[in-house]
Amino acid sequence: MAYDYDKLYGDTPNALGGPATLFTTFFDAFDQQNARVLDVGCGQGRDALFVARRGHRVVGVDLSPNGIRDMQTVAEREGLAIEGIVADLVTFHPDGVFDVVVIDRTLHMLSQADQCAVLKVLLDHVDVKGWVLISDEKSNISGFRDVIAAHESDWCTEHANAGNLFVRRSS
Repeated sequence: MAYDYDKLYGDTPNALGGPATLFTTFFDAFDQQNARVLDVGCGQGRDALFVARRGHRVVGVDLSPNGIRDMQTVAEREGLAIEGIVADLVTFHPDGVFDVVVIDRTLHMLSQADQCAVLKVLLDHVDVKGWVLISDEKSNISGFRDVIAAHESDWCTEHANAGNLFVRRSS
């Protein structure tokens, strides 16, 4: 990781603030109950905690032990269904399938080749009718679109603007 987020999280509670409006709007309107959600690059859990508070089961993965610790502390205190995993996204392979995969400003921290490889692996773990929600650098979105278009499943773009891409698996 180019920036030392583990140090930031170790020094600063709630370092990155709350979840982005784009994600809160999505989950406020999301009509599925008890969904299984993967939060990739979850940090201290700003998205994961919000999603779990909406009644969903969340797996949060991040390279930062301090971030995972902070997220788990809040989850345990509030009785939220969150599993935290410390892992490098480049070598991480999720268990099972997910109804939603959240990738909130994470992939841009990887090389372009790793961005595409990680996204390809994640797409394989999205259930039929499941979602991938990406917020990243605007310049990376076309590469993500290429990875999604090359995937063996069919995907529908439900939202795309600037650095955001929300797709849904149709088969």
